[in-house]
Amino acid sequence: MFGADSLADGDDIELNGIVYTKHRGILRQQSILSKNQTQTEKAFGFKWKKRDTYESESVKAAAKNWLIERYLSGKEDSIKKYCFKDAKILDAGCGSGVSSLLLFGKYLEKVKYLGVDISDAVDVAQDRFNEENIGAEFIQADLNNLPFTRPEFDLIFSEGVLHHTDTTEETLKYLATLLKNDSYFLFYVYRKKAPIREFSDDYIRDQLSGLSDAEAWDALLPISMLGGELGKLNATLQVSENIPILGIPSGSYDLQRFFYWFFMKAYFRPELSLDEMNHCNFDWYRPMNCHRHTEEEIQKWCNEADLRIERMKIEEAGITVIAQKMS
Repeated sequence: MFGADSLADGDDIELNGIVYTKHRGILRQQSILSKNQTQTEKAFGFKWKKRDTYESESVKAAAKNWLIERYLSGKEDSIKKYCFKDAKILDAGCGSGVSSLLLFGKYLEKVKYLGVDISDAVDVAQDRFNEENIGAEFIQADLNNLPFTRPEFDLIFSEGVLHHTDTTEETLKYLATLLKNDSYFLFYVYRKKAPIREFSDDYIRDQLSGLSDAEAWDALLPISMLGGELGKLNATLQVSENIPILGIPSGSYDLQRFFYWFFMKAYFRPELSLDEMNHCNFDWYRPMNCHRHTEEEIQKWCNEADLRIERMKIEEAGITVIAQKMS
């Protein structure tokens, strides 16, 4: 796509005014990042290299089911709408490629896939695609400064990434300019949580900020253990009336989920190991760029980017959007 096949590792190429260096077969942008974005880049590079914490069959099955429910209303075959022959797909923030491999599956063999990530997780993604014998291209670059000058893509997919940039709004609007008319933008962003949960999340994130990634991983293990112990209780809590000041609706809650949604994220699934649960907690707490949004914000930004929302699925955790670029 970029005329890089003739380059050797270590060679430079200039694309849209930005210099890229080829390394391990991947073009890598020479760009200056903000302090928070640099930290976020390193955190995700660290996380995605720990393949044993997200590649078990139980983890992949749960992730795939969640992706299909949110983006395809549970109808797996409807992915064909986006994956027609030679469709150009941009995976904006591909990480290790796990979400695209799970959601698009065999249809990746008929499209032209480009995975972009700010971190060297692109190396892991390239390895994983090669292991599946699926052709793909990858570049390591800032999502707000890609080597394109006009609309290029039939689909942009960004699963849980826009909120990890310096500004979700600017990244969403910039990427929308790279979509062809009538093409689709599928993305997921974090939703704003209850006030004590918001406070706890930011407090823990700040406490981890001075640690190395390995130290932060270890520091989160007791939180993951706490989530496990709460889950094992299998207890139910009844909230008889709404508690507006704390953002807690009335209802019946599993005790672990009540703690999770309203006080502190301590991930738990009974079929996962401690390291697999810690992976989820690290994903949440470690990046300094971790913005949370309301559905009203997302609706406004999509309108301003000429994106017509076809479907918006709102959950406690986040907001999933299927939007079409207007002609």
